[in-house]
Amino acid sequence: MLYLNDRDIRAVGVDWPILVESVETAVGIIDSGDYVQPIKPYLRYKSPQNRIIAMPAYVGGEVNAAGIKWISSFPDNIEADLPRAHSIIVLNEPSTGQPSAVLNSPLPSIIRTASISGLMIRYFLLARSVERIHLGIIGWGPIGQVHCQMVTALYGDRVERIRIFDIKGVDLSGISSLYRDRMEVAETWADVYQHSNIFITCTVSEHRYIDLYPEKGSLLLNVSLRDYKPEALASLKAIIVDDWDEVCRENTDIEQLHLEQGLTRADTQMITDVVLRHSLDEFGEDEPIFFCPMGMAVFDIATAVYYVNKAREKGIGTELE
Repeated sequence: MLYLNDRDIRAVGVDWPILVESVETAVGIIDSGDYVQPIKPYLRYKSPQNRIIAMPAYVGGEVNAAGIKWISSFPDNIEADLPRAHSIIVLNEPSTGQPSAVLNSPLPSIIRTASISGLMIRYFLLARSVERIHLGIIGWGPIGQVHCQMVTALYGDRVERIRIFDIKGVDLSGISSLYRDRMEVAETWADVYQHSNIFITCTVSEHRYIDLYPEKGSLLLNVSLRDYKPEALASLKAIIVDDWDEVCRENTDIEQLHLEQGLTRADTQMITDVVLRHSLDEFGEDEPIFFCPMGMAVFDIATAVYYVNKAREKGIGTELE
């Protein structure tokens, strides 16, 4: 069994074009039906804001792997100078069930999240006549920073401005000088929201705060799931989810739209529609597009398989007996 830790994942590296392709392949496998993904349970005890989530899946096709991600989210860890999230992925041989790899690192989960965002951006740019990207990010933790890295790696020549807001402040000292002069730290979330055509929420906010209608023609990547007041999204037509049954629960913005504004499954599209049927073409240039992904274990397994294969190619990691 191959064991990969955080250092090993970093040694393999981040190849954003290939990682986005890997989740695009997984989208095709989902559409074919050659996968199994039970609804993920949330384990809660004592403090209800804390949770540990079990995310099992089998992915067929060229991925051909089964496994589970076991990921914790403890928001108060930040106050103790600890990571908010911890994640471990176990892969099993699909024919025997034998464990074949363990990835003990939060990085594959973070990278999977940003890869799905990258896939949505790809199809947004294919569907819209957007020449220059004005990127906005709310929340400058690990997920926000990795999203910034992903966008600049894939679309850096088209990025004109990057605006960032975080209620705890933003440190840009580690940013490459190539992009530093294009970045600004905003004073409010609205300053970012109203000047971005690609807007990403990566917060751990306990309260919904976005109460303004989106900018015309913008792409909203609702990574953190609980940022928008329902009235701000009430008249949106282009609402995309990764899986309705997964995302319409646990107090997500989709669930609140369902409960307060009557949103139904039929009012949404799936990421499979976007990728395989180019469904974003159905909406006018000025229609904002709202993508709310709960996070699918299928994509975690596909990302983990990529890292395991690359690690074995490069002789990275520890073989356990």
